[in-house]
Amino acid sequence: MKKKGNTMKFKQVIVLTAALMLAGNAAADEALFKKGNCAACHNADRKVVGPALKQIAAKYAGDASAQARLVAKVRSGGKGVWGGVAMPPAPKKISDDELNTLVSWILSMK
Repeated sequence: MKKKGNTMKFKQVIVLTAALMLAGNAAADEALFKKGNCAACHNADRKVVGPALKQIAAKYAGDASAQARLVAKVRSGGKGVWGGVAMPPAPKKISDDELNTLVSWILSMK
C-alpha cells in the first residue's frame, strides 16, 4: 500500500511541476506581448484597436503556414486584414526568436 501512495504523490508532483512550467511560459509570453507594446492595441478576449488575440488564433486555426506569415506580418506591420487601421511593425528590441514565441503563444489561445 505504501508504494501506491508514493506513486500517487510522485504523479501529483509531476503534474504540478508541468502546470507550473506552463504557467511560467505563459507569463513569459505575456511579458513579450507587453515588451512589444502589443497590449496598446490588442487584448486576449476583446477587440481594442486591433482584433482580440483569441480571434486571431481562431482565424488561423489549422493553417500550417500561419506561424511564418504572422511572424512576417508582425515584424513588418500592415493593414487591411482586420480593418483599415494600420498595425505598426514590431519594435527592433523584439528578436526574431521572441517574435516566433509570441506568435506561437497567440496561435495557441482558445
